[in-house]
Amino acid sequence: MSDDPLPAPSPSPAPGRTTARTAAVIPAAGRGVRLGPGAPKALRALGGTPMLIHAIRAMADSRAVSLVVVVAPRDGAAEVKTLLDAHALPDRTDFLVVPGGDTRQESVRLGLDALPPDYDIVLVHDAARPLVPVDTVDAVIEAVRDGAVAVVPALPLADTVKQVEPAATQGDPEPVIATPDRSRLRAVQTPQGFDRATLVRAHETVTDNVTDDASMVEQLGLTVVTVPGHEEAFKVTRPLDLVLAEAVLARRRLNDGF
Repeated sequence: MSDDPLPAPSPSPAPGRTTARTAAVIPAAGRGVRLGPGAPKALRALGGTPMLIHAIRAMADSRAVSLVVVVAPRDGAAEVKTLLDAHALPDRTDFLVVPGGDTRQESVRLGLDALPPDYDIVLVHDAARPLVPVDTVDAVIEAVRDGAVAVVPALPLADTVKQVEPAATQGDPEPVIATPDRSRLRAVQTPQGFDRATLVRAHETVTDNVTDDASMVEQLGLTVVTVPGHEEAFKVTRPLDLVLAEAVLARRRLNDGF
């Protein structure tokens, strides 16, 4: 028998925590008509690099994310694969490109279908949110590891919100019905994080009133929790958003010295 001391046992996870592996699904099959004519929104350049690449890097920057699944336009999967090959991405992260569907919900489901079985935490991230900080990504993952089945990053609202009766004709005045309590409202961002089994069940059973993946989990009667979002995780939807994103990226490059 060897006299060498036995190795110390590995520490056990804290109660309620899991060491499950994490994958991110990025639906990028939309056209982004509000940004105007041209390339699909996810392929628009930001600082000389497609927004999709920024969004992929934002997920891969988290050391907890070991796989990123990009759901490409149905006729553009080969183009997206070429795009990924042309840009430097972390070696420790695997990347997979699959064709998407006609709707965002269908594209997310196709991304889920492509996940290997050994991933139990899934992030769903908008390709049009290219600048989400890694701390926000990690906070979402940590909350799922701590036992939440669905987690969303969220920010308090800065503006007063009015509930209105929608006008029959666009541009007509709309009567105000109520002023909700702003302190109870949040603007939700991505990535949204989920227990995989819960998200799969939501996509299998929920088809109506789908605004985001978290709303599908809500319709299962389960609790969705929030973690603090970040002002730089905004969605690039209109031309002015692209100007703001360029400014944020320029500031980051200045601060990082490259």
